[in-house]
Amino acid sequence: MSGLFMIFVGAALIHNVVLTQFLGADSCFGVSGQVRISVIMGGVMVAVLTLVSALTSLLYDFVLTPLGWEFLKTAVFILAAAVLVWGFRQAMKARFPDADKTLTPLYPLMVANSAALGVALTNIQNGYDFGECVLSGFGAGIGYAVVVFLLSCIRAQMREEDAPESLRGAPIVLLAAALMSIAFMGFANLS
Repeated sequence: MSGLFMIFVGAALIHNVVLTQFLGADSCFGVSGQVRISVIMGGVMVAVLTLVSALTSLLYDFVLTPLGWEFLKTAVFILAAAVLVWGFRQAMKARFPDADKTLTPLYPLMVANSAALGVALTNIQNGYDFGECVLSGFGAGIGYAVVVFLLSCIRAQMREEDAPESLRGAPIVLLAAALMSIAFMGFANLS
């Protein structure tokens, strides 16, 4: 298979940020209670992870590396992600005021999301160029969106089912995530 295709599939399925790296799990579990909100958060995280990957690749290649400041990458990437999410919020406020009201409780989850930093650092660690970083970020966002959507569907189904009292709430969500993680491990044979 093509190297670029494998970067995308690897980021989305094989090395899923939530299920195999446990990055962004706090926001994923936090919004998976409602299907509508999880779809919105999934879409936003696709955009955020793609843009953060692009921005951090440019910063690393054209600012940090030429100046010999590679050791500052973690701090710079955190700042870049926070500024990007802030800019995203300002754009949403101006363009779609009604959608911004829906997203307002989600902004802290986006800013503090470890998935953005984890994907950016993994891209640099893997030695990806700009295009590969963008593709990896997009794939990671798609993987995040798939997981948050599936978890929200499972939680919606569990509210309708008669689950034992001891499994209701967080225990069933963690059990479902563990089973999804095992299922996603089956994609490792694609490489």
